[in-house]
Amino acid sequence: MSGHSKWSSIKHKKAKKDAQRGKLFSKLARKITIEAKQGGGDIEKNPALRMVVEKAQEAGMPKENIKKAIQRGTGELPGVNYEQITCEGYGPGGVALLVEAVTDNKRRVISEIRHILTSNGGHMGETGCVSWLFERKGSVVFDKKNVDEDRVMDLAIEIGAEDVREDETTIEVIFPPENFGSVKEKVKEAGLNPDLLELTMVPQTVVPLEEKEAIQMLKLMDALEEMEEVQNVYANFDISEEIMEKASSR
Repeated sequence: MSGHSKWSSIKHKKAKKDAQRGKLFSKLARKITIEAKQGGGDIEKNPALRMVVEKAQEAGMPKENIKKAIQRGTGELPGVNYEQITCEGYGPGGVALLVEAVTDNKRRVISEIRHILTSNGGHMGETGCVSWLFERKGSVVFDKKNVDEDRVMDLAIEIGAEDVREDETTIEVIFPPENFGSVKEKVKEAGLNPDLLELTMVPQTVVPLEEKEAIQMLKLMDALEEMEEVQNVYANFDISEEIMEKASSR
């Protein structure tokens, strides 16, 4: 399983503190607004908007907040003019990084991302320097302790999975991104409870990291994800389960 998926799964399991929830709601509101602006406010006709609204609902975001975020995107309510940006760069050990953000101040956010990278053993790169290493995919991750592995394999066959990746504790099923909606339904119908079900950027190659660089890399990931404007951070690191758990418990 890719290092980023491991990290996302571990973070997903952590209980959210109230302060973190407020920051999460702010991130989701930004994303809802820009998806409504780009594709319209009808979730039945705008799959990208529907996906982020469902994510907001699962996080416990109030309905009124979701409604207002959509209305800001469609122009029914006044709001900030957001744009989506993607920054590319490198982390410790030459790990490739893609950082997706939604902001009303592109110059400031790029400057802050650059500062975080250089402060944590990385550096910003030129546009296109690492994006070619990643492909948009759907990913569903299961904890082996909580699932029947044969049922997961049956699901993988049923949804036309492109790959199944395993490590000591997890199973990750990779599938075409356009099948996200139907996969979500099939997972629900099968009565399976994934640790993670998301659209992500899957790296074609990975960079193994030893403990020192691994911990520095995960600190870098945390610092980027703490930024209110940052929506997603993708990386091609590979870190052992033992080091990952040690770092995530700090």
